[in-house]
Amino acid sequence: MTFIAPPSSNADAHKYGVLFVFAAGVLWSTVGLGIRLIEDAVVWQILLYRSISMSLFLYVLIRMRSGENPFVQIRRVGSPVVIAGLALVAAYSGGIYAIQHTSVANAMLLFATAPFMAAVLGWIVLREPVRAATWVAIAVAIGGIAIMVAENFGSVALKGSLSALGSAAGFAVFTVALRWGRTGEMLPAVFLSGLFAIVITLGICLGLGLSVILSSNDGGIAMGMGVFQVGAGLILYTLGSRSLPAAELALLSLAEVLLGPLWVWLFLGETASVNTLTGGVVLLLAIAGNAVLGKRLKPPPITAP
Repeated sequence: MTFIAPPSSNADAHKYGVLFVFAAGVLWSTVGLGIRLIEDAVVWQILLYRSISMSLFLYVLIRMRSGENPFVQIRRVGSPVVIAGLALVAAYSGGIYAIQHTSVANAMLLFATAPFMAAVLGWIVLREPVRAATWVAIAVAIGGIAIMVAENFGSVALKGSLSALGSAAGFAVFTVALRWGRTGEMLPAVFLSGLFAIVITLGICLGLGLSVILSSNDGGIAMGMGVFQVGAGLILYTLGSRSLPAAELALLSLAEVLLGPLWVWLFLGETASVNTLTGGVVLLLAIAGNAVLGKRLKPPPITAP
């Protein structure tokens, strides 16, 4: 069983890759809306429930899609899938810790360093060249995010800032690991990250004395996020990773930074500042420009390190 017909050319592969990764960014951008609708649960409880539903969803999907047990695929692909899974857990954990210990604006700006890290790692580990157009687009995108958060700078905790950089590094490693293992089935990496996250968040909840039983509202929203916001988003990102270079993957996923404030404004009435709107336009132009003007070349063959 397959979900998408194979692209007929390199240009089609690039087109579908851009579409999938941008759609992933759209889904990820709904996290703020989901969190706003949760009444009592704290972030570790939300992550626990989100990881449970994501893992169950991916287990069923992988079995339907391939007819195989995900653990069989994990063993077959080997190191890339394990590295990608662990890196994604680092991105989860670092992101949560950063938001708890520094401003969201500061954390978001530091998260946006992921494209730089992915580009450097892709070049070093995979010998994957980065187009000049992508470097320019990354610089423009970072400028747009800087405009968005400029009015929010102030005194921030060093640990929170370092954790945000750690989260960006985790996502960059995940991105490069996907490119390394793209000839195998990498959806199990997302499934494995969910299992790792369950163990970690359950341990944190028990260690902090937090209840593992949530209200029907909070539990339902958190589990829904696991399926639709995280699970489906990461599936699209994983599929898109087969035909896009690492730096371009991370850049396209920055759509979530632009769209996140839009959803809470549309559905909950939270207004965005002029800086946020201005920076968002710049970011969108960078994403669109890179996708439209970039050469539609198939990424070079990858040699395992």
